[in-house]
Amino acid sequence: MVAYGVPVTEPTGRRERKKAQTRQSLADAALRLFLDRGYDQVGVKDVADAADVSVTTLFKHFPGKESLVFDQDDDIEAALVAAVHNRPPGQSIPLALREHILLTQTQLAVNTTDPRFAAFTRMVQDTPALRDYAHHMWTRHEAALARAIANEVGAPEDDIACAALARFALEARVLIRRHTDPRRTAEEAFALLEHGWATLHPHH
Repeated sequence: MVAYGVPVTEPTGRRERKKAQTRQSLADAALRLFLDRGYDQVGVKDVADAADVSVTTLFKHFPGKESLVFDQDDDIEAALVAAVHNRPPGQSIPLALREHILLTQTQLAVNTTDPRFAAFTRMVQDTPALRDYAHHMWTRHEAALARAIANEVGAPEDDIACAALARFALEARVLIRRHTDPRRTAEEAFALLEHGWATLHPHH
């Protein structure tokens, strides 16, 4: 399934593996059915039946139908926070975020050679509920990212500048994805963030 280029961590322990297998089989069944029949024509019961689990079990793993399409939400958030905390010495936070977002776009582009991925992308773009969910899923990570930035610069958790940087960095991804030259778009968008940021936090 689609993780926007984020590697999935290997769970340890039999129980965790079993949980991960159930989750994966549900996500795979959902994608297969959605692509075959169309997202709106498939219900959660259809997905549960295809994965040979109960609807109750399905809801233990996924809060709703849209979340079945995007099954690695937590990994995306963890990777964004790690991009800030684990950046190389001397690299600014805006630059670290720019490189992380470009990397996820590059890995996304590799997937486009898979016909299933192209069909998946079309389905998301053509289904308003999924399109909205995908956007909200990404921007929902804003709070965690803002906290990570504030932590790095020693600012209060509710610092407005940190929240603004998180918001603008996440929104910049929409511009980058839309443009034919992602690298140039990212450099121009993040140059604005970098120079504005430098006046507030010159060493970060």
